[in-house]
Amino acid sequence: MTGVPAKNLAVFTRQLSVMIGAGLPLVQCLEILGRQESDAGFAAVIRRVRKDVEGGASLASAMKRHPKTFDPLYSSLIAAGEAGGILETILKRLAIYIEKNVKLRRDVKSALIYPAAVLLAAIVVVAAILWKVIPTFANLFEGLGAQLPLPTRAVIAASDGLVNWGWLIIAVTGLGASLLTRYYASSEGRLVVDRLLLATPGLGSILRKVAVARFCRTLSTLLTSGVPILQGLDITARTAGNAIVERAILLTRSGIERGESIASPLRMTGVFPPMVVQMINVGETTGALDAMLSKIADFYEEEAEAAVVGLLTLLEPALVALLGIVVGGLVIAMYLPILDLINHVG
Repeated sequence: MTGVPAKNLAVFTRQLSVMIGAGLPLVQCLEILGRQESDAGFAAVIRRVRKDVEGGASLASAMKRHPKTFDPLYSSLIAAGEAGGILETILKRLAIYIEKNVKLRRDVKSALIYPAAVLLAAIVVVAAILWKVIPTFANLFEGLGAQLPLPTRAVIAASDGLVNWGWLIIAVTGLGASLLTRYYASSEGRLVVDRLLLATPGLGSILRKVAVARFCRTLSTLLTSGVPILQGLDITARTAGNAIVERAILLTRSGIERGESIASPLRMTGVFPPMVVQMINVGETTGALDAMLSKIADFYEEEAEAAVVGLLTLLEPALVALLGIVVGGLVIAMYLPILDLINHVG
């Protein structure tokens, strides 16, 4: 979900479900929720939705006018709930879906934030040492006229490069990040970057498990709510979050349009694990595809969470050791000439 914090959207959805279940009119529900919403942007959207509903629009059509807040999955399920007279039930399913998505996203972020924070800290510490500390040692060694060993000369050269060309390094880094962002915004760039992410050791396995869980959870929610499978696959592809997975889902949708079962084209994409395809085939054969997809989603959400914990367990000591080696190497390189001088004096 974009445009509003997912946690706020989950709370709104669950509260709206409870209010409708209690028999409150829809307009009154939206008015109350709009007043108590803490996010100003989301509150404004709720008020506009209430105004549209007051004007005679359906809840789904009013929400479709705000796609950054209510994505196609959300508005399609609301439309299905209104058409089938089961809006309260649909809202409960949506709330559960969003809450599970929030938890899954939080787990993945925790796997990325820790190593990124440690690496950033290492870069800042090393840059500070090269910028401020090493030049002091370099001036000292120059005054003593000492013969410097290779590690010390390499560190001093790196320090000189940072002091003299630091602005250029920052500019090139910023330009590279900007170009990468623009490249990822293109369809070709998304495919290349997402493919590389899925192939990354450790992280790729987690992202694949998350993609499988999200696909199964989304499609299960849609099918359970009465959305046709072709429309469900189209919505699932648009909310996949990964270009490779999105393309695989759209290829599967094309196969179903040609009269194939869902399992056959899904297997041909090579994106989803064989076990997932086999279980989907069983669910389709027995007429319980939505229930089977829900079970697969539960399994892969637990697998993703376990993989995140395992990755963090491996990364924590490795990153701390790396930081210690880099900083310790700089210190040793600077003290080598001093030890040589002490030996000569001795």
